[in-house]
Amino acid sequence: MKNCIVKLGLLAVVAGLVFGNVDAQTTTPQRTKKKRTTKKTTTAKSSANTQAVTPKDTTAKPATVVEADIKLDTPRKSLRNDAAVERLLIKDRTPLAYEHIREDDAVYRQRVWREINVHEKMNLPFAYAATEDNGNQRFISILLNAIKSGEITAFDANMDDRFTTPMTFRQIAESIVGKPVTRQIPDFNKDPDGSKGIMKDTTIVQEFDQESVERYWIKEEWVFDKQTSRLYSRILGIAPLKTITNSDGSFRAVTPIFWVYYPDLRPMLAKYEAYNGKNYGARMSWEELFESRMFSSRVIKSTIDNPGDKQIMEYIKDPILELLEGDKVKEKIFNYEQDLWSY
Repeated sequence: MKNCIVKLGLLAVVAGLVFGNVDAQTTTPQRTKKKRTTKKTTTAKSSANTQAVTPKDTTAKPATVVEADIKLDTPRKSLRNDAAVERLLIKDRTPLAYEHIREDDAVYRQRVWREINVHEKMNLPFAYAATEDNGNQRFISILLNAIKSGEITAFDANMDDRFTTPMTFRQIAESIVGKPVTRQIPDFNKDPDGSKGIMKDTTIVQEFDQESVERYWIKEEWVFDKQTSRLYSRILGIAPLKTITNSDGSFRAVTPIFWVYYPDLRPMLAKYEAYNGKNYGARMSWEELFESRMFSSRVIKSTIDNPGDKQIMEYIKDPILELLEGDKVKEKIFNYEQDLWSY
């Protein structure tokens, strides 16, 4: 009887263990499935939110704007002494200050405008095309480099010649070469034989030819100082001229590009040497050239008997008579000084 009871107890214990393992196996996969489904839905929601939040860049890139410019050679200094002697004086050269003239002592004043033609033999230094340590030696190149570096200020010649309206280097470039022009040309990359008629935009920028600047204007004032009994000539401004041609290339007219104030220009010109075809070792500075009047010019306008403030060519049409009228202006100024002396 006891054996039967023991066997029944053992059977009950084994049955309980078997049913417990079965329940554990059935519930565990269900819990795992729930966790996996939760992770999947969370990942799907996050990816959906990421796609919704990320914006697309639909803004168009701005087109490149091409502005007018003048290509100037950057000065390249020689790494060795490019001369037979040490040339140090030109670096430290400074112009002498003008003698002061009191307003009460200036008993006679006349203004004269002159024109310099670079093709005349005496004016060849203005067209000297060599390159030295301080750059190209053409006078127009010297002026443009000084304006571009901010060493001097250019003034608008279309306004007046009294230095009232400053000009930027970009405005000077536009007045010389004009603004860039956009044109349609065939696109041979996409249409090699041109049968499809595919076109593309291209920007055309004119290049500046320094040889085209053939003339300069000089504005000066002649003053007689009664204190020293001397007649002084003081240059006030210099303006390079742009040559305007007809469609066939023939000459039409000239127009000033800009004005520069000469007293501001003197310290810079003292460091540039002018060309001397007779003796390369006896060159003078540009400041000495202007102060010594070592240039050839013709008078185009003056304040003598000119109430209409006109150029000579406006009231005298014959070129020969125009030159003679300019010589009369020189003679009147010269005679004023000579007539003051008595013997």
